[in-house]
Order: sequence, then C-alpha cells, then structure tokens
Amino acid sequence: MRNSRQTILPHALHSHHRFLLTLQIKNHLHSLALSPPNNHQQTKMTLPKPPSLSLLFLLLLGAAHAEDPYHFHTWNVKYATLSPLGSPEQVITINDEFPGPRINGTSNNNIVVNIFNHLDEPVLFTWNGIQQRKNSWQEGLPGTNCPIPPGTNMTYKFQVKDQIGSYYYYPSTSLHRATGGYGPITVHSRELIPVPYAFPEAEHIALVGDWYTKPLPDLLKLLDSGRSLGRPDGVVINGKSGKIEKKPNHKEEPMFTMLPGKTYRYRFCNVGMKNSINIRFQKHSIKLVEIEGSHTVQNIYDSLDVHLGQCYSVLVTADQEPGDYYLIASTRFTKEVLSATALVRYVGGKAPPPAEMPAPPVGWAWSLNQFRSQRWNLTASAARPNPQGSYHYGKINITRTIKVVNSAGAVDGRLRYAINGVSHVNPETPLKLAEYFRVADKVFKYNLMKDYPGQAGEKITVAPDVVNATYRDFIEIVFENPEKSVQSWHLAGYSFFAVAIEPGKWTPARRSNYNLLDAVSRNTIQVYPGCWAAIMLTMDNAGMWNLRAGSTERAYLGQQLYFSVLSRELSLRDEYNIPDDQLLCGIVKDMPRPKLYTI
Repeated sequence: MRNSRQTILPHALHSHHRFLLTLQIKNHLHSLALSPPNNHQQTKMTLPKPPSLSLLFLLLLGAAHAEDPYHFHTWNVKYATLSPLGSPEQVITINDEFPGPRINGTSNNNIVVNIFNHLDEPVLFTWNGIQQRKNSWQEGLPGTNCPIPPGTNMTYKFQVKDQIGSYYYYPSTSLHRATGGYGPITVHSRELIPVPYAFPEAEHIALVGDWYTKPLPDLLKLLDSGRSLGRPDGVVINGKSGKIEKKPNHKEEPMFTMLPGKTYRYRFCNVGMKNSINIRFQKHSIKLVEIEGSHTVQNIYDSLDVHLGQCYSVLVTADQEPGDYYLIASTRFTKEVLSATALVRYVGGKAPPPAEMPAPPVGWAWSLNQFRSQRWNLTASAARPNPQGSYHYGKINITRTIKVVNSAGAVDGRLRYAINGVSHVNPETPLKLAEYFRVADKVFKYNLMKDYPGQAGEKITVAPDVVNATYRDFIEIVFENPEKSVQSWHLAGYSFFAVAIEPGKWTPARRSNYNLLDAVSRNTIQVYPGCWAAIMLTMDNAGMWNLRAGSTERAYLGQQLYFSVLSRELSLRDEYNIPDDQLLCGIVKDMPRPKLYTI
C-alpha cells in the first residue's frame, strides 16, 4: 500500500523565504491546475507535472526553519474492474489502487488532498476520526459539503491538530463506500514526544470489513425501495479475501512479511458496512497499544473484536518457527461466519502454515469483557507534551444528558431507521452552508429530536435531524440498544470518553458504574443487544458534526444526526471562515457571502 504522490512543504519559515516559497508554490499549483492549499478549487482536469528544481531547492532551504509541514496529495478517483471476492466487479480506486493510498503524517501536519472525480456521479470523501478542529468545512459529508461534480476536482486542506493514531477515509456520498474508495490515515507522534513502547521494526496496515458483490445500483435499489441489504457476501482484508493453502505454496505472495525475532505494529480498521470483525493470528498473540488515537494499557489478547468504524493498533512479535502463518478476520454475532485470510510470511521461512486455525470467540459477553479490559494509559504522553491522564474528565460537572435510542420502523411502507423517533435525510443544501448563510429556517428545523426518547413504537418523523449544542458544554450521551443486533456509533469532530457499556436499561443511578479515571478517549463505541453505553465529552469544537450509525445501511436510512456547535462570538478563535472557493449548491449557490469572522 503506497502513499499517494505528495510534496512536503514547510509551514513556518523566515518571512522572506516564506514569501518566495509561497510565490513559487502558487505558480507551481497554477501549473497543476490546483488551488493554493487553503482553498477549495474546481478546475478542468489536467495531468499534474512534477515539482520544479527551484521548488525543491526552496523546500530544502526552508526545512531548517520548518514546523507543521504540508503534505500534498493528488488523487484520481475512478472505477476499475477488480475481484475482491474472486468475481470481477466495479470497484472505486484512487490512483489505480484499492485500498487507496496511505495518508501518512505527524501530529499537527497539514494535509492537502486534491481530488479529481472521474466517476460518472458526484462524490465526497470524509476522514473518519480526524477531528478537523474549528474546521467542519473539511469534514466531507453531505451535511457539511457540496459534492464534487463529475469531471471536476476539489482540494481538501486540513490539519491533524493535536492528534496521533490510526484512522481511515472513505467516500461518503450515496453508497459509494460499498464499492471501495477507502484507505488508511496514520498519524505519528512528534519526535520529541515519547511513545510507551519500543519502536517497531515496521508497520503493517490491515483494513478489514465485510463486502457485497451486488452492483451499486442494485444495492441502492434495495434501500431506496425500503428493503434491507441482507447479509454480506464475504470479508476482505486490504481488498482481498485470501485462501487457505493446505500445502506449501511459495509462489503465493504474502500480504505481510516479518523478520524472525522482530516486533511489528499492525493497524486494524473495520471499514465494513454491517458486521463486527474478529481478528487473530495463528500461533501469535497480540499486544494492544492504541485505540483511535489513544495509547492504551498494553493488554495481551489471543484475538480482538473490531466493531464497525473502529481502529486499533497492536504489536506482534515474530517469535515462532520461521514459516507461513495466517491472519484471520471473521464476522461476529452472525449465524453464518464469513472469513478472510491474509498470508504472513517470515523472511527466509520454509514451513507451511499450521493446519489448525484458531477458533473465534462466541457471544457478546466475551466482547463486553474485552471492552472493560481496555484502559487509557495514564502515564503515556499524548499528542501534546503532557500525560494523557492530565485531563480529569471524571471531576467535571455534566451540563446536559442526551439519551439516544435507535429503532427500526416503516414509513409509507418502507424501512427507515431512527434516533428518538427522527429519521435523518440530507437536504439539497448542506446543513452547514444553510446555517452559515443564515437560511437554516428554509432547510431544516433545529431540535426536532428531543434529549430523551418518546414511547416505544412512536411514529417516525423523516426530516433533517439537527440538534443544537452549547459551545464548551460538558455533556453525557447515553446509547440504548433495544434491538437484536450490535450497534456502532461514530461522532465526528471529537474524541469522547467511553465510560461504560452495561446490560439492561440506563438510569441516572447507573452512573455509579462509570469508569471516571482511565476510560479510553476514542471516536467510536459499540452497543450490544439489550445494552447501553455512555460517553462523556466537552463540546469545544465549533462546527456542524455528524453522529452516525457505523452500519452503512442504517446511516443511509436515517440513523444519524448533526450537532450544531456555534460559538457565541463567531470568532476566528473558535472557528475558521468558509474557504474562499468552497463549493456552493442548493439555495445558497448564488447568494452573497456573509461577513467573515474576525479575531
């Protein structure tokens, strides 16, 4: 899995050098039909030229004074015929790769991604887990951005501010993620900030998830007609399903290689659409070291449950007889278990994979106990040079409690999913743009969804679901799952403290079960059938932020909402201005722009 073509540009330079460098960059970007890195831009497609020697010289000249560098990526998004499960089908590729190229950087780096849309329909990409501090303009969801029309391009620019960890991106329009287009994002600690384990020999990335072989139009037809997608057809690891060889086959290329005696970091993300995934290795244990940007207590497991949307980092030591071994990924909580394998080969090893395959765990109680064992490493440094546990979330007064109950029902004879009786739909005008241009009342109503659910079986309201949240309030969100399937929830723009998952129904008295000391700070949480989960966070990131089901089907059919978090001051201290060349659509397309925020 390669990085996309990129240029790294220092951000903080002497003013004279920076001026010259900016001038050179603008000229270079103009030659590429790109915008300057702080703008969105639509242009006609042209093939990019390589950086000039003068540009490279200036990059080197500024490096001595550099901090917060820029990473430039150019993506060409199009369909290709691939066979993830063995039969040819249309898959979204980026620069002819599936999964897409890796975005790899360091905390506080600036990421610029110029996306050329070669599909025959509009597309957006979102950056799952990247907090986009003060910058929901770059979130890349239908509620925040206008899609990139076919035959044009748009540039995303964002900073991975005060973040480290394992994340991924995917196309957020339509059901495009069902046809690929996803790839990894990895953010490393700055050199001066130590990590709580020895530097591994190398890193391996495994994007795992279930997969449907039906063409995209057929999947859309099912959902739009009010039917479920049903069971997936298989599981893939980095876009491949793998096969088990009973005899040595050294012609088979391994997906991963390891040197005997060395330790490797594996980053796992569940990029699937419906099911939780269990990952495990033959003959090798795994040491958990990171969950979605947080260093963890380093527990050792035989296998690990990775729920929809979640990312984990583990360390694996090549301490067995040199040879071939399998990494196995299989569905959890399903009647029929679907599996994929990836070959892991010791360099120089000759032995075939062991005949015995490790069995997956059974039931959700095992998974719940694993969640309870996962703790924040309070002594490890975070993205900032201070311990993770220096923020004492358990001592902050809760100012608001929102109890979320998911449900399924029929509206006009068609399947819909809802949160507290409201099933979200995306309007033609993105919610963030309607709010910014002061025409929200023409697009949606605030607070249709109440903080507590109504009676079971209540009528479902289908409408844009936008909830006002007070800037900098410390809130508690409780997810209650009365259904028979595991739910997964992702909150954009934030990390939250996952303080509890427990059986039964939630009441205020259940707060006595909260972990108020070392709950992991993360962005996605699972809720088992007949259980509840609680999270706590400070709403300190101004913008429009999506809370959504990890299940693609459920989110598409309404199980999501947006939090509108506005600073009263409308100041640049709290939120960035709309980019100069932000794509506009819907009723705001030809409207004059409001007055810009100032300090």
